[in-house]
Amino acid sequence: MVDFEKGSGARPLICSIESTASADGAGVNIQRVAGFDSPEFSPFLMLDEIRSDNADDYMAGFPPHPHRGIETLTYMLNGAFEHRDHLGNRGAVSAGGAQWMRAGRGIVHSEMPVQGDGGMHGFQLWINMPAADKMRPPEWRDIQSAEIPELALDSAGSLIRLIAGRWTFGDGEVAAPLTDASSEAAAADIRLRGDSEVELPLPMEHSALVYVYRGGLITGLGPIVRGTMLLYGPGESLQLHSNSEGAGLLCLHGRPLREPVYHYGPFVMNSREEIEQALRDYNNGTLTG
Repeated sequence: MVDFEKGSGARPLICSIESTASADGAGVNIQRVAGFDSPEFSPFLMLDEIRSDNADDYMAGFPPHPHRGIETLTYMLNGAFEHRDHLGNRGAVSAGGAQWMRAGRGIVHSEMPVQGDGGMHGFQLWINMPAADKMRPPEWRDIQSAEIPELALDSAGSLIRLIAGRWTFGDGEVAAPLTDASSEAAAADIRLRGDSEVELPLPMEHSALVYVYRGGLITGLGPIVRGTMLLYGPGESLQLHSNSEGAGLLCLHGRPLREPVYHYGPFVMNSREEIEQALRDYNNGTLTG
């Protein structure tokens, strides 16, 4: 297990994980990176990417289904999805916007595309909740594109969009519109021009992950291509160097949870007994209270 309390200077790149083709919901084609069993991934659990110009790959959507013990963060680059849940919440997230959902003790929701042609490109991130918080009441909110701050990273036009968490620039801290995610989880969309180098200060005690969704990076492990997740070790900052094409990146950081992870379908708890209880609660109609 990596000790994120120790380390200085630039964070070393520990490993890269290629996303794999999968399907979820009612047959939505996705690329997935899962880290349920990886301490370096914590507090994050999984990242799904939907990317297609073919409506047949995504129009079936994600009909009503349950969750317990996690939070989800959805972020769209193109296309739109609509969220509905048993609490009566309803809202669409479109290009540049995000949605956050805390399942807590239990929620039943759907996520359905609201457009046909035009393509779809977006992400859903699963964030683990501490054991002490897993039975909290569920919450949901959407964040429109105009609410997400954009900051320049260099004079060449590279920029960062702050989706969640707190970020340090110069001598100051900038808060994203969402700061309520568990474990101080933070997410940003970084868009680097070709052959650009940037350095981002990150909290020493946090884990750090980067997913490449466009272009590529030049690293000590060699060139990194689209569809790859990078896991970094301890250090004070994250150094990123794009290739000649430039790069689109999701950058994640958060406080690791040193707790057992038990995962079954849409439920993530801390023991097998808690998973079995979630299944019983769902089957007898008491998952949501």
